[in-house]
Amino acid sequence: MRRPLAVIAVALALLAGCSSKQSPAKPERVTAAEATSEAPSPAPSDPSPSPSGPLFNPTATVTMNVKGFWSWAFYDHVTGQLYGSTPYTTSDTASMSKAWVAADWLRRQAEQNKQPGSAALAELTRMIRDSETENTFKYHVQNGNLNSIKRMISLCGLTETKGTQNSWSLTQMSARDVARLAKCIADGRAAGPKWTGWLLNEMRNVRGPGRFGPIEVLPADVQKTTAIKNGWLSRDDGQWHIACMAVGDGWSIGIMAHYQSSLGKDYGAKTCREVTKQLLTVH
Repeated sequence: MRRPLAVIAVALALLAGCSSKQSPAKPERVTAAEATSEAPSPAPSDPSPSPSGPLFNPTATVTMNVKGFWSWAFYDHVTGQLYGSTPYTTSDTASMSKAWVAADWLRRQAEQNKQPGSAALAELTRMIRDSETENTFKYHVQNGNLNSIKRMISLCGLTETKGTQNSWSLTQMSARDVARLAKCIADGRAAGPKWTGWLLNEMRNVRGPGRFGPIEVLPADVQKTTAIKNGWLSRDDGQWHIACMAVGDGWSIGIMAHYQSSLGKDYGAKTCREVTKQLLTVH
């Protein structure tokens, strides 16, 4: 018996609708090995292509003979894969988290349809470029103190980060969360569409004692487009705490370290340099 044309049309439409449904979004993949020793384990090989072309080899074995704790992560923004070591181990950010303080404040100003004055922008510039600490706590408090760090965790999809009341400097982050935060800044979630370009420009112009780590070993042309923010502090626990964050076109790097204070700041800065150098395909 022939079916009415209307019934056939409805059936075809339903079939078309089923075939056009999108498959679930692919979750972020983490390619990393957890290690408890001082020397982090290398990430296993993965055939996925890197957006940075010949610049980085994120599956490279990173080995160093250094004292204290060190951990690294490389985030491929195109494939959504993370590579690195000790993925669950955290260290404090020191001044590195000033990038988030600025981003959170600027985004919230835009959300309230407020235009920051020239004096405020000048303070934020010094906070990022020169790592000036004088006004950082003021903006952190205006952001809501610990609530600001909780927003960072939620907005940027961080998994190991923990905040401390009345301190941006003591924020605990894993290296992979640092790499995620860098991507969050680069893709506009952190500072919002109005201020992302401004913030990245400030981070590309970090100067003075805060300009160290990954930026020092990148090719000259890549340095110009790479945004950074580092943290460094010799704390009362008798250790230097070093945090390095760098983000470029399609990639970001996070490196954390802490070690005995007698070794000096550049011991940790060298760790950030050497990790990056070993990930580069051209030295």
